[in-house]
Amino acid sequence: MRIFTAYIEWDPETRLYVGIVPGIPGAHTQAATLDELQINLKEVLELCLEEYEGPVDDLPKFVGLQQIEVAA
Repeated sequence: MRIFTAYIEWDPETRLYVGIVPGIPGAHTQAATLDELQINLKEVLELCLEEYEGPVDDLPKFVGLQQIEVAA
């Protein structure tokens, strides 16, 4: 068993939560609630891993986040 980290955003335009698992192609989904998003992310991640041809240990691993300040 392996734990993956998802990046979650709130999209004010669609009024949905959007979840992305960085480094896993196709591992992204959306939902109206965080609980529903977690279920959807687990399902899409399992599907992506079924299609992945290679050792799971070769997949990217979450390291951290950085905040970058820019003039807007």
